[in-house]
Amino acid sequence: MVRRNVIAVFGATGAQGGGLARAILADPEQRFSVRAITRNASSAKAQALARLGAEVVVADIDDEESIKTALDGAYGAFFVTFFWDHLSPERETSEARSYALAARSTGVEHVIWSTLEDSRRWVPLSDDRMPTLRGRYKVLHADGKGEADGIFSELGIPTTFLLTSFYWESLIHFGLGPKPGADGNLVFALPMGDKRSPGIASEDIGRCALGIFQQGRGLIGKTIGIAGEQPTGAQMAAAFTKALGREVRYEAVTPEAFRSLGFPGAETLGNMFQWMRDFEDYFCASRSTASSRSLNPAMQTFATWLDRNKARFRR
Repeated sequence: MVRRNVIAVFGATGAQGGGLARAILADPEQRFSVRAITRNASSAKAQALARLGAEVVVADIDDEESIKTALDGAYGAFFVTFFWDHLSPERETSEARSYALAARSTGVEHVIWSTLEDSRRWVPLSDDRMPTLRGRYKVLHADGKGEADGIFSELGIPTTFLLTSFYWESLIHFGLGPKPGADGNLVFALPMGDKRSPGIASEDIGRCALGIFQQGRGLIGKTIGIAGEQPTGAQMAAAFTKALGREVRYEAVTPEAFRSLGFPGAETLGNMFQWMRDFEDYFCASRSTASSRSLNPAMQTFATWLDRNKARFRR
């Protein structure tokens, strides 16, 4: 029997799914209930969701039958993959297929698929302005997701495609915050030139997803891009200056220099920034901050997010 208010949230202990689970649980109108899907029900995050009222269910997203069991009786589902856990675009595409097949089998009425564009539509593999990675991709963490979009459409899954933006938390996780330059002053370096970069606080993705579920089936078949703000590198450096109480200078490095930094993911992130830089008009137009705020009125700007996280950047 379908319990029509149940949303099965995959990745419920992660950034996006966790944001959605908490948003549903905090909704004063209680329009939905949360089935928090996780690989480890005994984790601190899973237990915290259970205490807040979530139904915690264990599933393996590499196993279609496991996904089916987790979806049984749910009205809606939030599907997300975890590239940075395994660094495999092929695995993301395979997991998306398992999601879609399980959704078709269980009759889920509204799916949100958290995705990104396939960069090869803009920068084909033959375009040597940007290096090809692993012989098949330009932006590893985007192309596998974008390639999977067609699976949901081909299988007739009632899907809203949610285009996310650059997580500002990535500045922390990848060590991309301001660093002392040769003169000792702080430098914030990105390969974005003077272009705008749509970005978002990861927890706001989940809040936007709740807004989509609240609007209902009228958004099925739609592609919706979200962003909290679209700052330039110089504007982000100015926000750092204010938050840290110390001058931060923006340095527009080349994509080549960024790709050579050597940390895991430097190549794909360098390609991502180059793609965003070179196709600024598309990225900003497809991620309207106004429409994003209509889904999530509490959307954070970069300055708001930074004020809440500035201690994580202090040196």
